[in-house]
Amino acid sequence: MAEKAGSRRPVSTYSIVARDSEIGEFGVAVQSHWFSVGSMVSWAESGVGAVATQSFVEPSYGPLGLALMKAGKSAPEALAALLVADKDSETRQVAMVDASGRTAAHTGLRCIAAAGHTEGKGFSCQANMMENGNVWPEMRKAFENASGDLAEKLLLALEAAEREGGDIRGRQSAALLVVKGIPSGKPWADRLIDIRVEDHSCPLEELRRLLRLSRAYRHAGRGDDLATVGNLSEAKGEYEMAAQLAPEIVELSFWQAISLVSAGNLEEARPILEDVFRKEPVWRELVRRLPAAGLLQDDPELLKAIVEVGK
Repeated sequence: MAEKAGSRRPVSTYSIVARDSEIGEFGVAVQSHWFSVGSMVSWAESGVGAVATQSFVEPSYGPLGLALMKAGKSAPEALAALLVADKDSETRQVAMVDASGRTAAHTGLRCIAAAGHTEGKGFSCQANMMENGNVWPEMRKAFENASGDLAEKLLLALEAAEREGGDIRGRQSAALLVVKGIPSGKPWADRLIDIRVEDHSCPLEELRRLLRLSRAYRHAGRGDDLATVGNLSEAKGEYEMAAQLAPEIVELSFWQAISLVSAGNLEEARPILEDVFRKEPVWRELVRRLPAAGLLQDDPELLKAIVEVGK
């Protein structure tokens, strides 16, 4: 199954895989002193489970592990089958969680110290080439004591690892992946959060910023969907949440204002539009193009009133 360990560099890392026991979401979070760690380590599929594969990384553990679990194997059974077929299994570090919350983890004897893992109810924390052996126990403690949704808990576990010393070489990249518990039949819609920091001096700080933006854009997307079917009152609430989460993103405020205008609340939208146009005047021109796309009433007087806000 695998290449010789010597043909790969060790993707030193700490990671966590988990299943939310209440709503069934699956997630993987990882940080490493290695470029684009998320592209190799993080794997998850709605309704199936999650996998983290690292150390002298063999990426095929990800898709093959998910395929075995999808076929009915438990996480322990899937991992055991892959390890038996891998002559370099002692160089691997792998963790899995399945749709029933069962976990399995392996830290090979040839993983670079400090290396180890700890499994809890519905999750597993693992690390290799760490500054010390306290990293993965601290990750577990942080996850078990965390509040918030699955994405927040996963990120708190990573932050705990970094506070404890993290990778002995430092830091470079990070990733966070969360998928729905029940598949919708649309795989692209089942990925709730899929963010990566490929190369950064402070990847976890950047990952937290991106998580905030990801949440903001999800609210904006819901607003778009609601506005499309004419539910403007609920759309307004979603746009407001988006703007509150990411006030620095002018576009989110713009669409919040447009939703207010579409609901007949130009006066309420006026201060928002004034702020948007002051920061980025190009949005005045975009207003003129919205009626043709069906995103605003084709009313010349209304368009004039909007584009002249703040003048």
